[in-house]
Amino acid sequence: MPKPQSIKQNHSHDALPDFRSLGVALRTLLLTNGVALLLAFLRASSWPDVLQQLMQGAALLQPVLLSCMLLLYVLSPQLDRLPYWQGNAAALMIVAVVTLGVVQMGGELYFSPYEHDGFKTWRYMFLGVAAAAMLLIYFRLRALALSPAIYEARLQALQARIRPHFLFNCINTVLGIVRTDPKRAEAALEDMSDLFRMAMAHDHELVPLNREVDLSRRYLALEQLRLGERLRINWHTEDLPDDALAPPLILQPLLENAVYHGIEPLAGGGAIDIRLGRHGDEMHLEIYNPRRDPGAHHTGNKLALDNIRERLALLFDIEAHYSVESGQDFYRVHIIMPYVRKAQT
Repeated sequence: MPKPQSIKQNHSHDALPDFRSLGVALRTLLLTNGVALLLAFLRASSWPDVLQQLMQGAALLQPVLLSCMLLLYVLSPQLDRLPYWQGNAAALMIVAVVTLGVVQMGGELYFSPYEHDGFKTWRYMFLGVAAAAMLLIYFRLRALALSPAIYEARLQALQARIRPHFLFNCINTVLGIVRTDPKRAEAALEDMSDLFRMAMAHDHELVPLNREVDLSRRYLALEQLRLGERLRINWHTEDLPDDALAPPLILQPLLENAVYHGIEPLAGGGAIDIRLGRHGDEMHLEIYNPRRDPGAHHTGNKLALDNIRERLALLFDIEAHYSVESGQDFYRVHIIMPYVRKAQT
């Protein structure tokens, strides 16, 4: 079976930033334009002059910046195959060539006829390369701050905060039927053993989403032993690809909340709707459950929800979205994350 893989933005710090990542692109735009604004303030002699200086700088900065980002986006797979320092040199060379090309094509836009002596051309190229080098240093330092050892330790600590809660709830489920139906309790213990074997099997950043679905089905089967017909489950996985990866234990804690805070307080129970599927380059995970008036039942400490939010932020940066829609009689969690596939062997 293919091994689960990590997403690119969390690879070794001895690698170029992912030029195809939305987070990298936004940080590049914000940092570069922020420095341009600072320079405009330093060069200006009055408030109106700030805007003028900024517009003059933007006439060269924006074409160079956007052209470089586009080229680096296109060439990202080739740059990734190079050793780290060669990849950096190639990226800086791209910035230098683009800067020279834009300046030459801009002609009189950047120079008056008697100013075009070559000095400003090379100065602009040097400034462009220097700015790109500082950005690469920033992304390297950021990668060092999220180096694999520190990053893996943080993920394991986050996951460990979920697992005890998971264990206690499953044990309580079995205790609820051990006296009334010992055979079913024995079968439930066997299911719980299989469930935890699956939950503890991998410490990868990402695991097959189908495995998470199987784990969640086993968990819900245990809860149905306790709640009986009060708990109904509707799975919608027609659009779920077989090769999709997801953070471990991303579904079960949400379903646990849906059961405990949604179905259990309702006298007649209710149905949990689970929709999992791919839409373009995104994976959508949606869980809906009915509930009573929020003030009528303990709302919990939301540990699992905060845990999942933090893990999504660590793994996918700004490319993952976690939203909650809460009404008087329903609760819906919607997770959007990049479609990451298993590595091919």
